[in-house]
Amino acid sequence: QVQLVESGGGLVQPGGSLRLSCAASGFTFVLNVMNWYRQAPGKLRELVASIGSDESTNYADSVKGRFTISRDNRKNTVYLQMNSLKPEDTAVYYCQTRWRGLTYWGQGTQVTLSS
Repeated sequence: QVQLVESGGGLVQPGGSLRLSCAASGFTFVLNVMNWYRQAPGKLRELVASIGSDESTNYADSVKGRFTISRDNRKNTVYLQMNSLKPEDTAVYYCQTRWRGLTYWGQGTQVTLSS
């Protein structure tokens, strides 16, 4: 079955960096668009970044120039490098993909900005 397992979250000061990882299994990773979403307390879940099978990328305006999504097809892993973090980046970050008509989510990893 499809599994997505995120890691790499934590507590970081504003201006700091984190790299999130999402290890995927149960589907043909190399063929899939992979997405990172986030959900802050009291807010709707929002799309942060996407990477296609051709490694084309898209970003939310709020993270452009600060976050970078990448993938390693040998490791079936997608990454989110987050730099220049801001307090408003505090959220649970989720990995997401679609396979055979169904949407799959990881369990999420918490990112907290605190000075």
